[in-house]
Amino acid sequence: MRHRLRHPRWITALALVLATALANAQTLRLDSAQGKLAVSTVATGLDTPWSLAFLPDGRMLVSERVGRLRIVGADGVLSASITNVPPVHASGQGGLLDVVLGPQFAADQRIYFSFAQPTARGVRTAVARARLDADATPPRLSEVEVIFAQQDDPPGGHHFGSRLVFDDAGHLFITLGERYHSRERALALDSHLGKIVRIHPDGRVPGDNPFVRRADALPEIWSYGHRNVQGAARHPVTGALWTHEHGPQGGDEINIPRAGANHGWPEITFGREYVTGWRIGEGSARADVAAPVHHWTPSIAPSGMAFYTGALFPAWQGNLFVGSLKFGMLARVVLKGERVVSEERLLTEIGNRIRDVRQGPDGALYVLDETEGRILRIAPAN
Repeated sequence: MRHRLRHPRWITALALVLATALANAQTLRLDSAQGKLAVSTVATGLDTPWSLAFLPDGRMLVSERVGRLRIVGADGVLSASITNVPPVHASGQGGLLDVVLGPQFAADQRIYFSFAQPTARGVRTAVARARLDADATPPRLSEVEVIFAQQDDPPGGHHFGSRLVFDDAGHLFITLGERYHSRERALALDSHLGKIVRIHPDGRVPGDNPFVRRADALPEIWSYGHRNVQGAARHPVTGALWTHEHGPQGGDEINIPRAGANHGWPEITFGREYVTGWRIGEGSARADVAAPVHHWTPSIAPSGMAFYTGALFPAWQGNLFVGSLKFGMLARVVLKGERVVSEERLLTEIGNRIRDVRQGPDGALYVLDETEGRILRIAPAN
């Protein structure tokens, strides 16, 4: 007769201890002005994650800059790469960038994503929409359609911008960098470089865009004079678009880009040249240029942006959260109307490049840790 093997009690106890230690190792307890935070690892194994969007069932859609879209389950398991993503220029700062759900996703399963699109002459920022079949094996896109592409396509791998935000009326705002070496084109209204554009979800131009009746301007343009806008979110009360953009060495800006506004780059800026440290342009203010709500000097290299409206952190409601690539932290920006009154720097103990920040359906904050290729969840420790 075979005897069933029995584990000694000490082995079982050790297994429990190890399981507890592993769970604790996945959750850090960090300080904040509102008490202890529990920062837990939700998923690992991502390659340069860039953007995060929550599906209605709680799963996450994540873009990887190398050109992959993934679905991340509630258990942290990564799907196979979603098929039919168009070719991307995955070099330098370029690649597969932002991803958001369409305003009618529940009915049509459409997602929208931005990417560095290779062309015969160079590369440009483009935006596509597609239907997502998240439950196929592997998950796939269908009806992929490019709805916008920059007219300008210079060579190089810098300053693609590329955040996507829908407003209440269903218009799509697209933020566009000036591609670094073409910065003077940020003020040219016949160029998409250094602009924020506003279109309908199918790519048509709204008739009330600010330059739609000007023969010397591209009708998609909403605002201009931007450098490299990598953060964008709608204000939860006013519905206004808020953005932030990278400045050189200094002058990272938080802006509220209104219709037709000139934001000054490269003539008006707090930034300075990288090598020489010389002043850029003619100063930091001018009457015809929209002043930033806030600026960081020295630069924090901002990335990702979200307003907090959840119930887990009542004291944080209405705060603006901005990731930092340079200082490896998450900035909690406290506002009074359109004025910044204070800032708290979170996750400094981790010190990794924060690429994106989003509020989850559970009221927690979720950030993409680009350095370690993981998703972190931030919730109260108690």
